[in-house]
Amino acid sequence: MQAQVSVIDDDQGVREALRRLLESAGFTVSIFSSAEEFLTLDGNRATSCLIVDMRMPGMTGLALHHHLQAEGCRIPAILITACPATGEQQEAVAGGMAAYLGKPFSDRVLLDAVRNALDSTGRAIDQRAL
Repeated sequence: MQAQVSVIDDDQGVREALRRLLESAGFTVSIFSSAEEFLTLDGNRATSCLIVDMRMPGMTGLALHHHLQAEGCRIPAILITACPATGEQQEAVAGGMAAYLGKPFSDRVLLDAVRNALDSTGRAIDQRAL
């Protein structure tokens, strides 16, 4: 079974680039333009790992993570941001985010973060994605 990764970012170029990268590494990928779209389309039902932008119109990535946790949904989440801030990073890590990555990040760093997030939760990973 392939791991399902959901990417949430308001920038279409970022969504498409991450989709291509993750698919090339063997993951199944769903993309969403907002946290609200992810929640409305029930994206969390099949998601094994979440990659979410911090700053988006409406609900932020960190707010989405807190919302999912409050509902008992423990999807490992990686927060990405173009404006990394120490306080924000500390809040993300303290809040249970699997990783906090400042843009730009390398393909390897992102793929390692996804694999580590999946490994740490025992979620299914297709060995071809490794």
